[in-house]
Amino acid sequence: MLSSSLPANGNEPYEQTEGRTVQPVRRRITEILRENGSATVAELARELNMAQVSVRHHLDILVGEDLVTVAGVKRQSGAGRPSLVYTLTPNAHKVFPQRHDALASDLLAELKTVLPHSQVQQILLRIGEKNAQVAPPSLADQTLEKRLDQVTSFLCERGYEARWEKHEDHYEVHACNCPYAGVSDKHPELCTMDQAMMEYLLPGAIRLQSRATDGAAHCTYIVKNHKEQPTDS
Repeated sequence: MLSSSLPANGNEPYEQTEGRTVQPVRRRITEILRENGSATVAELARELNMAQVSVRHHLDILVGEDLVTVAGVKRQSGAGRPSLVYTLTPNAHKVFPQRHDALASDLLAELKTVLPHSQVQQILLRIGEKNAQVAPPSLADQTLEKRLDQVTSFLCERGYEARWEKHEDHYEVHACNCPYAGVSDKHPELCTMDQAMMEYLLPGAIRLQSRATDGAAHCTYIVKNHKEQPTDS
């Protein structure tokens, strides 16, 4: 069993872990549960040198965040009520260090070593189109601006932090975050995948204007404002 002594008030500064902010006491609880498999409130309180009421407060938050769950009860050897046993949920892996970017970068490097450039490009194009296929479909009477709302919402769900702007003769879609940062800087071919996805979402009306991998603040796509398309009244 690992020991740890933390202040009981839970007011410590938050820590950033793999893109997720984790309060230090709750971070330590997840570490204890990962290492020991499960624990009761009393066991956690001893490990943390905290009052049980404070531990319950942090556990309630972790349960609400779907990081911890009640796995059962543990009966005492003598008289007394059984204690709840807590364990991590499958979702809890997100708070621990991960190396997905390194794995993806290594896999791409190997693909580029063993396959011709054209085949690598075709693979990325197919992945981009496959990613786009889970987006909400466009409707026959949908205006371009409604479709842009739909597309940027879909992109935000996938981590792109996208938004669109209207200009005199065109629209611009800005992807303000690259969810593949750390990989795309070494393998700019990934932009092919995003380009294919965008062309699938807005067929025949889009071209890439700037890329974050080339030093721009974000990736920008130009969407033509076709006069024949319906417009909002």
